[in-house]
Amino acid sequence: TLESSQFIPDYDSVADSTWDRCQILFMCSPGNPTGAVTPAETLKKLIKLADKHDFIIASDECYSEIYCDEDQAPTGLLEVCAEIGRDDYKRCIVFHSLSKRSNLPGLRSGFVAGDADLLKGFLKYRTYHGCAMPIQHQLASIEAWNDEAHVQENRKAYKRKFEAVLEILSPVLNIKQSDASFYLWPETPISDEEFAQKLYQQKHVTVLPGSYLSRTVNDLNPGKNRIRMALVASEEECIEAATRIREFVESL
Repeated sequence: TLESSQFIPDYDSVADSTWDRCQILFMCSPGNPTGAVTPAETLKKLIKLADKHDFIIASDECYSEIYCDEDQAPTGLLEVCAEIGRDDYKRCIVFHSLSKRSNLPGLRSGFVAGDADLLKGFLKYRTYHGCAMPIQHQLASIEAWNDEAHVQENRKAYKRKFEAVLEILSPVLNIKQSDASFYLWPETPISDEEFAQKLYQQKHVTVLPGSYLSRTVNDLNPGKNRIRMALVASEEECIEAATRIREFVESL
């Protein structure tokens, strides 16, 4: 997932022989760590591939309600299914969570939706291998899922944080607004691991080396010389952290 392809996996580079062996395609859109959103046309292409090669598409869409442009919500897999008349959502399944949309990661509350035949087996698995949430978590979840006002406020808060952090860091780093999610995925002027270590040592700010989030294939690691920044702290803390990061970069 390289910048040259807008951080979307290059599905065209996958050979038919590989698709033939594929049983399930796990995808994440909006993506972690890049925040990239898979376009509708790519999703349509994947659905055709799933039909041709008989595999399941499992789409993690937990960041789908965090985006900066209220007029451009990320496209979802089931939305594309509905658009093309695939009303049974065959071979398609999506996962959502309250942890991002409502800032409630500790609640461990989410849902899965899509192909009814797949969900039948999933429900049986979940019944025997999972555990029910406490009643109070279930009641809190009902309130959170039924309320959109706090989600809109959450988006506004993230938008303010993005704007403030990008204004501070754009002059010193190759950093761009992500499509969605609460991540930034900038390039580093030195090794990503060294950058993260020295930033913590000198400025007490924690970021994640990009190479830790990927693996090297054919001498290429797509996370090399990048870091993941998560803007989950308060606006004041994000601004303070961005200021320290800028000071650190300017000292290199």
